[in-house]
Amino acid sequence: MDVDIGRLHLLIQSLDKHTGSSAASQHVLKRSGLSQQDIAPPTAVFDVHKEALFVRYACDAVKDITFGARTGLNVTSASSLTAYISKYSRDLKQVMENTSRFHDIIDPAVAFSLRVAGNFAAFEADWKDASFARYHRRTEFLLFAALARMRNLAQVNFFPIEMRFQHDVGDHAIDFQKLAGFPVVFGAERMEIVLSLSALALPIPTYDPRLREHLLEYGERILAERRSPQQKTRAMVEGLITRSLPGKIIHADEVATNLGMSPRTFARRLKEEGTSFREIIEDLRCDLAQTFITNGMPLSEISYSLGYADQAAFSTAFKRWTGQAPSAFKNRVEHPIRT
Repeated sequence: MDVDIGRLHLLIQSLDKHTGSSAASQHVLKRSGLSQQDIAPPTAVFDVHKEALFVRYACDAVKDITFGARTGLNVTSASSLTAYISKYSRDLKQVMENTSRFHDIIDPAVAFSLRVAGNFAAFEADWKDASFARYHRRTEFLLFAALARMRNLAQVNFFPIEMRFQHDVGDHAIDFQKLAGFPVVFGAERMEIVLSLSALALPIPTYDPRLREHLLEYGERILAERRSPQQKTRAMVEGLITRSLPGKIIHADEVATNLGMSPRTFARRLKEEGTSFREIIEDLRCDLAQTFITNGMPLSEISYSLGYADQAAFSTAFKRWTGQAPSAFKNRVEHPIRT
C-alpha cells in the first residue's frame, strides 16, 4: 500500500531542522529501509509501512515521543485530490464530509468519518487495516496533521474540545497536552477529534462551488475505477490479533474461522507468504513490547497486555527477541547515552 511522498519530505525537513543537519534523517531513512534514491524525484508515492517506521524512528532519534505530533501540527498544505476538494469546500463540515468520502484515495490504511451528536461533533478515524494500530507515532502524526489542515483551510487557529487516541502513553500524556494546548486523551474507546458544533460552520475563504463540483465528479470517477487492494493474509491476521488485545492472544483456529478458512488452508496461505501464525505473533509482540516500553507503560502491564502469564515469561521472551532484558531496554530509552 502506497501513500503520497509529500508527508515524508515534510518529516525529513522537520527532522533536519530539529537536529541542525541531515545526518539524523539519513540514518532514519536507512533504518526504515529507504535510501535517498528511493525518495528522489520523480518518485511520487512509497510504502505506507515505511512512512510509519520513519515517524517512529525519527521520534527515537530525537528522544522526543511528541516529534510526530509536533510535525503534524506544522502541516499547512497538501497537493492531493482530497486536499483540493477541501480547499474549495464551503465550510469545515463540508471539508470533513469530503475527506470521509475520498480519503481512501490518499491513504489506504485509515478511514475518516464525521459524527454529529447532541452538542458536539467528532471527526473519527478508524483502521481499514488494523495492523497499522501498532504504529502509535504515525497515528499521532495523522490526527495532529488533520487538525493542522483544518486550521489552515479555515484560516482560524481554533481549538478542539478534545483529541482522543486508543493507545496509551503513560506519563507522556502531559507532554502531548502541553504541545496541543487542549485536552489530549489516551486509552480512549475511539480515535477522534472532538469539536464544538460552531467549529463545523467555520467558513473556508477559498470556497469555489464550481471548482469543487468539478473535483467531486473527478473524485467519484477515481473511486469507481479504483479496486480496493486485497490485504495479505498476514495483515488481516495482525489486525485480528491487535483487536484481541489486551490480555488475550486469539488462537490460530479462531483466526482461520474469522477469515472463512479451514485451519489447513489458513496455514498454507501464511506459508505462501513466507510466514507462520507463531512468527506473526512473535513479531507483533516484540514490536508492541518495544512501543509500550517507549510509551512508558509498566512492565507488569505490558506482560498482561501481550497475553503472558506473568512478567517473568514476558522478560524471557523479550530477551530472546532483542538480546536484552526489558528493564535494560527501558533504562536505555529513559536514559539515552549522550554523545
